[in-house]
Amino acid sequence: MSSNTLAQAAETTKMQKFFKSNFWYSFTRDKVAIVSFTIFVILAGAALLAPVIAPTNPYDMAAIDIMDSELPPSWSEEGDERFLLGTDDQGRDLLSTILYGMRTSLTIGLCAVMLQMFLGVVIGLSSGYFGGRMDSFLMRMADIQLSFSTMMVAIIVLAVFQASFGSELYSKLAMLMLILVIGIAEWPQYARTIRASVLAEKKKEYVEAARVMGFGSGRIMFRHILPNCLSPILVISTVQIANAIISEAALSFLGLGMPVSQPSLGALISSGFEYIFSGSWWITVIPGIVLVVLVLVMNLLGDWLRDVMNPKLYKG
Repeated sequence: MSSNTLAQAAETTKMQKFFKSNFWYSFTRDKVAIVSFTIFVILAGAALLAPVIAPTNPYDMAAIDIMDSELPPSWSEEGDERFLLGTDDQGRDLLSTILYGMRTSLTIGLCAVMLQMFLGVVIGLSSGYFGGRMDSFLMRMADIQLSFSTMMVAIIVLAVFQASFGSELYSKLAMLMLILVIGIAEWPQYARTIRASVLAEKKKEYVEAARVMGFGSGRIMFRHILPNCLSPILVISTVQIANAIISEAALSFLGLGMPVSQPSLGALISSGFEYIFSGSWWITVIPGIVLVVLVLVMNLLGDWLRDVMNPKLYKG
């Protein structure tokens, strides 16, 4: 048999094992998980394909007419057929800005969680594996970090940065700053969970066997122990992405997140809040609904993953 045939056979076997696994079985029998996953895929796919499916480009100033500002959705009497969900205060098509805004919010959420995961996994592995003074020092650092809320740290850091370097530079670095602040503020969630898993795993026979074979600490931690700690990481990540998106939206609402020229869901909600009582409710309400739905389905998926990954909780 050729190498291609063997590779195809191996892939077929993996797919068959996946479809026969408890993970797939529980997913197909959980209607909430199916609906949540479907909605998330639709929203994430729409955000990813925003440049293709969006009616207009909210970044293209030549395509925006200020005379079209605050037009209601097309289904209302005063609506315009060109704008399905209406327009914002700058005359941008709201559907387009929501699609691009979801893209920005998801990018910040995913990148911030990747940073959290990297820091938390490295610190948690080191703390649990080496123990002793290193464990005490790293966990006290985590306790200190947890004593400050993410929002408080983010507000202080971003406000100081904006005041020190000016709004123009901040607008250019807003996404990077949000990723760094949200990511660094939340690493203890991963570190403490990974540490607990490592404390249980490092006493098992396969770790002792790896030590006897002369493997280094780094290889044992990342090649042998870490793969057995992936389940809690996956569950935490699902919830943390939703939390990161909420944090970004809250900071944008407070004027410390994404600038108006680079719409995120939080920035859209913030920009339309002053118009909500004047009758232009759609500028804030529709992006708010999208944000709530996005966060809700991710939290529901996180709850389902937690139950499936923990046999003691999952009842089938």
